[in-house]
Amino acid sequence: MGRSSAESTVVTVDIGSRKRKRTNADMQHAVTTAVTTLASSRNTDVPAHAPSLMNSLRIYNTLARDKQPFVPLRAGEVRMYVCGITVYDYCHVGHARMMIVFDIVQRWLRTLGYNVTYVRNITDIDDKIIRRAVENGESIKALTGRFIQAMYDDLDALGVARPDLEPRATDFVPQMLGMIQTLVQNGYAYQAKDGDVNYAVRKFEGYGKLSGKSIEDLRAGERVAANDAKQDPLDFVLWKRAKEGEPPDTGWDSAWGRGRPGWHIECSAMGCTLLGDRFDIHGGGQDLQFPHHENEIAQSEAATGVQFVNYWMHNGFVQIDSEKMSKSLGNFFTIREVLEKFDAEVVRFFIARAHYRSPLNYSDVHIEDARGALTRLYTALKDVTPDVAPLDWNEAHAQRFRAAMNDDFNTPVAIAVLFELASEVNRSQDTVLARQLKELAAVLGLLQREPRAFLQDTPRSTRDIAGQEGAENLTPADIDMKIAARVAAKQAKNYAEADRIRAELLEAGIALEDKPGGLTEWRRS
Repeated sequence: MGRSSAESTVVTVDIGSRKRKRTNADMQHAVTTAVTTLASSRNTDVPAHAPSLMNSLRIYNTLARDKQPFVPLRAGEVRMYVCGITVYDYCHVGHARMMIVFDIVQRWLRTLGYNVTYVRNITDIDDKIIRRAVENGESIKALTGRFIQAMYDDLDALGVARPDLEPRATDFVPQMLGMIQTLVQNGYAYQAKDGDVNYAVRKFEGYGKLSGKSIEDLRAGERVAANDAKQDPLDFVLWKRAKEGEPPDTGWDSAWGRGRPGWHIECSAMGCTLLGDRFDIHGGGQDLQFPHHENEIAQSEAATGVQFVNYWMHNGFVQIDSEKMSKSLGNFFTIREVLEKFDAEVVRFFIARAHYRSPLNYSDVHIEDARGALTRLYTALKDVTPDVAPLDWNEAHAQRFRAAMNDDFNTPVAIAVLFELASEVNRSQDTVLARQLKELAAVLGLLQREPRAFLQDTPRSTRDIAGQEGAENLTPADIDMKIAARVAAKQAKNYAEADRIRAELLEAGIALEDKPGGLTEWRRS
């Protein structure tokens, strides 16, 4: 038998740092509570005020095609939804960028003092998931469970915090069916002769307002494949009628027959259920702007009668040789493949130092450059212990950092401020400035390791180089032995030998630093 919408399943819901198993009954209670709590925020206009400490934030709004002052619907609160992963394979670097970008966004919103509700969904039912499960000869639940855990492993390594709520599509099918029913009743959806329920795009007057695409342009460009069962080629599916031979665990009963939800309806139903019919920020990758987010707007606003989202944010593509990284092009790298070669914090830094809306060119050379830059920041903290006072936002560097982040989350400028601070710390050895450096970097999820642990960690990019006595083959004990031999050579006034050992270590990726009192320290170069 297939699964019904009333069947009890287990879902993990993350609220802050707390994680526990919840049944469907728990989820429905949470949904009811969320809807009740958010009722007062629905169908309201944007207030003309904002807290004084928060009113300088400006966000580039894709919908307006402009950078706008951020004013939340409810003073002091931000409700944000980000489209998550379809879990049928390992996450790639494009996913890493999206996750890190919006992790930094939610970190900065909380730093400003907002009470943030961050929702990031998991798509655990989809045509790709079904195909992969059939290919593997495993159940949908087994496949998605395996790749959800792999996603967590990758994101934990990258320092990406769990969202406050992480709904899975299969736990919100009743809400999806309710929204589809409303769309049918309002005249925006119909059941086609093949059994699918489709959205009638031409019925929605504002279609194309997010992407800037007109109905005429879409028809002329044949953006949507023709389907004889549709009233119009542009119409998209809300409910897919079950097909003969599909696995039994991929369907739910509905008024239109057994089937499963279309992709677009999932986010509309989960977003409106957990955050209200209208909320503050919706984010995702640039590739989702059309058709996914455009379709979300059409179906959500047709169902509720109110504006769906106030601010739309989209991060830029990751590129390989100036071409978009994607699975369809076969030019992608999984996160775990990259983390086999490079330190996870280096990868995070590489992503953070580019503006989130700009294309990001991925290459080993660029990540090696990021490693060198992050090394310089950690080196500044190596010999200076930061004091334990709180971050001083009135200090000049902190003010410049805040101005950068308030300017549409301008992390390149914010990171430039970190390098200014690092230079000052190197020059002055000031513990207060060292604290400012470490605490400002913490906002971006950086510089929280013990400096020497980072500086002496083996660069993963050299671990697989065979036949080379490099840093990957030198243990700390090996390095200490060579340093001791160099000290002995210097004491014997054999400076040529001492220089040879230094050069040998440098060739192997180990830089030495002679300190007062005869002490020699080392780091991976």
